[in-house]
Amino acid sequence: MYGVTIAVEQLRKRYGDAPPALDGFDLDVPAGTVHALLGPNGAGKTTAVRILATLLRPDGGTARVAGHDVLREAKAVRRRIGLVGQHPALDEALSGRQNLDMFARLHHLGAKAAAARADELLERFDLADTGGRPVKKYSGGMRRRLDLAASLILAPAVLFLDEPTTGLDPRSRRAMWQIVRELVADGVTILLTTQYLEEADQLADRIGVLDAGRLVAEGTSAELKRLVPGGSVRLQFSDSGPLESAARALGLPVADAGALALDVPGDGSVAQLKGLLARLDDAAVEVAGLTVHTPDLDDVFLALTGRPTTDEKVPTP
Repeated sequence: MYGVTIAVEQLRKRYGDAPPALDGFDLDVPAGTVHALLGPNGAGKTTAVRILATLLRPDGGTARVAGHDVLREAKAVRRRIGLVGQHPALDEALSGRQNLDMFARLHHLGAKAAAARADELLERFDLADTGGRPVKKYSGGMRRRLDLAASLILAPAVLFLDEPTTGLDPRSRRAMWQIVRELVADGVTILLTTQYLEEADQLADRIGVLDAGRLVAEGTSAELKRLVPGGSVRLQFSDSGPLESAARALGLPVADAGALALDVPGDGSVAQLKGLLARLDDAAVEVAGLTVHTPDLDDVFLALTGRPTTDEKVPTP
């Protein structure tokens, strides 16, 4: 059984007279897992990350990261975490190697240890051949990999990724996904905020949906999708005869005869499929094929929040 690495209870934060950014936010993240936070603009995702990373003080509630209270033991928390923000924290005039060496020295590594760690991370993130090049000449994907490498100088137990692939092309995004999977395989716990629903679907063990500073739903991707009605099973037929026979047997209208397909509402469960095929078998109807269509995370998100996900702009306190 995994222990809990991030534990949050009733976290609250307000910026001036604006509605609360966090309004009783709760979260538990088991060790060695990826937990994604999804939410519309202003939902509180980045505010939550900044509080957990000790960059912002909450107005109320408690939060512990890697066993340490984020307020009373902020220094201990910082020694156990890494953070990749929405914008790379790099000096573009310096080379990739110089950036990593600078971050290592800021973490109080000696000159020899800093240089060794920089070389190790450049190799790990496929940047060794470009380590001497100024960062201003790096592509977007290379900058994000270097930024992630910088967050791993001290081999953190917990890594916060605040929309780490925003603006990347699909190939660079998938390369980042693979890096995240490798980090989790090494035992790192990751809290990920993202505006890409596919990203949460691909990476997260559990997903939390935020709206107006509260967690309105949480679960695995499959569990969240089951919250939204509207699934169906599409039956495909070889010609119009079996299609019409199936429609009569199931008591359904044929919406698109030209497609030779019939959509049957349902969740696509094994029990439903068995029952459906049994009814068609009793009616001597042969099915050429079937596909199960279930709600995706877009459907879940819109159903729970009433609006699409966008990247979040957090006011400066």
